Amino acid sequence: MPRLPRLLIAGFLCTLAAGGARAATVAAVDVRGLDEAMALNVRVSLSLVDAIGQDISGRRLAYLLREAESETREALEPFGYYSPRITVERTRDGVTTVVGETTAPAAPPAAPTAAASTPTNPPTASVAEPGATAPAATAASETPPPGERRTNTSPVTVTITVELGEPVTVRRSHIAIEGEGGDDKYLRADLGEFRPQSGDVFDHALYEASKTRITRRLAERGYFDADFATRQVAVTRAEHAADIDLVWTSGDRYDMGPMHIVQTPKHIIRDSLIEKLIYWDEGSYYHQGKLDAFRDSLARLDYFAGIDIQPQPENAVDGEVPVEVTLTPAKRSIYTAGLSYGTDSGAGVRFGIERRYLNDRGHKLLSQIDWAEKRKTATVQYRIPAFAWLDGWYTVSTQFYDEQTDYIDTRKIELVGSRSGQVNDRLNAVASLHGLRERWAYVTDDNGGGEVAYNYATFLYPSLRGEYIDADNRLFPRDAFGLTVELRGGLSGLGSDASFLQAWGTARWYQGMGERNRLILRGEAGYTFTNGLVDMPPSLRFFAGGDRSIRGYAFREVGPTLVTGDGKKFALGAKNVLTGSVEFEHYFNESWGAAAFVDSGDAFDDDRPDFHTGVGFGVRWRSPVGPVRLDIAHGLYDPDSQYEIYLNIGADL
Repeated sequence: MPRLPRLLIAGFLCTLAAGGARAATVAAVDVRGLDEAMALNVRVSLSLVDAIGQDISGRRLAYLLREAESETREALEPFGYYSPRITVERTRDGVTTVVGETTAPAAPPAAPTAAASTPTNPPTASVAEPGATAPAATAASETPPPGERRTNTSPVTVTITVELGEPVTVRRSHIAIEGEGGDDKYLRADLGEFRPQSGDVFDHALYEASKTRITRRLAERGYFDADFATRQVAVTRAEHAADIDLVWTSGDRYDMGPMHIVQTPKHIIRDSLIEKLIYWDEGSYYHQGKLDAFRDSLARLDYFAGIDIQPQPENAVDGEVPVEVTLTPAKRSIYTAGLSYGTDSGAGVRFGIERRYLNDRGHKLLSQIDWAEKRKTATVQYRIPAFAWLDGWYTVSTQFYDEQTDYIDTRKIELVGSRSGQVNDRLNAVASLHGLRERWAYVTDDNGGGEVAYNYATFLYPSLRGEYIDADNRLFPRDAFGLTVELRGGLSGLGSDASFLQAWGTARWYQGMGERNRLILRGEAGYTFTNGLVDMPPSLRFFAGGDRSIRGYAFREVGPTLVTGDGKKFALGAKNVLTGSVEFEHYFNESWGAAAFVDSGDAFDDDRPDFHTGVGFGVRWRSPVGPVRLDIAHGLYDPDSQYEIYLNIGADL
């Protein structure tokens, strides 16, 4: 037969065969035998996963199944597994077929390489980055050849089963810094913490994180000329071993150069005030932590909406790095307004205005009025920045308070002068001097509707307050501890009507338990040393009950009380207070959760508290503006107690 007709017949037969090829839809890809992190990395590396739900040709499916083995193998290398046993199975129309079952061949040991300055892979094996994926198939693989017909499309499930085998461990590790940085004790400490170490599984993620940490630390400590002298990892599959050679040359350490501060588009604060925040001398050693502390101090002043601090090592002169600081002013005035309602205070309105900066000396002014039917408060506060000893504020404030509820008629004026200081990132301290004039009378003091017998008190006393917070997240802590302690006292004859000494503190502890649970413990304790309790005004006494105290009881319900003619009880306040709370939260998803809690405590005058316990449950919502907590609780002390409902919006700490 002539050659040309034979070729035509062969082409026709191939076309018929291709036309019968069965198309398929990848319904699911199941990865077995791996932990969550490994399985996730495998799935994001598989081209098969990208094809789920698509109608593909039989030829394309066969190609993806063949690639699945190598893609799985490469995805496991970042975790230190270079010789896994991988089985790929295809299930179609109820029939399961093994389409791939391989174990990586062991490569012979390689001779050590001398080149060290480039990150080339050793001849024995390549080192893949965590999460690396196989190259995508070419476009030619996506399209069936001419004449192919996709018929009998049916779903296919692919199962990839992995036996990890023996991991690659670090056999030899040479990690060093040459040059001046080699004598830096902090960098030496970082080298000692490098992971993985000899004998550890060669985990790429740990390796890269350690390498990045030291590279970043070199820059933070002023070694701007640092570079790699050696950067090589040689993996020998046959011996399940990895040899690390990682050496930096640090170069010389730079010093702090001149600071150039620009306020744009408007100059609002005199430069001499901002320069007081620069606590180091020009020419001292460079450290990024100095600039970070400077940024934090600027942020606490609240003058600027934008703070950009840029060291410029490329412009260094004689080893001194200049720093460019660009500050964008914040909005000068902040206005607040709102409505309020309380069962004790009634309906009310709230207005406030804060001037972030009154003048170029950085003085601030805050005015706020909270005007309700039965409770009124007006506050004026003036603040001056302070930099001697600790960054903080000199503050002078005046507050007027008036309350006329069903059981008390009280009015006070308080003048406070204080100095606050940021001791460190976790501790803030405030020393104050208070001048207090208070008038009060209880409803039972009204003798038959005649003239009310008011009590009057004048106190002049100092106080010292400290607040410590160590939290992984201020808005929603999972590992946090907070402590607030206050000590205050006055002497009779030195501006106070009675001698007293008060110590008060509250502690909060947050601990995550698993991914979706939190345990919250809270405690409060206060004690008053005085022989003149009757002379102490309500604002200097302790109360218990209500939210953040003992849920299940009304606000200030727990403690010494007076009883009116109609049987109502009202709190008088006490010398001492002791409360505690245990709460457990469980979140169903990233936003919604539920809580159960037990609170107990008392406000008392003698040395024996009469504990009142409340139990309840609540709903939690992690809203975009902060946590929202809705609780309902019932007190166990009195069987006739009503259920109390509490709503809170805002940060936990």
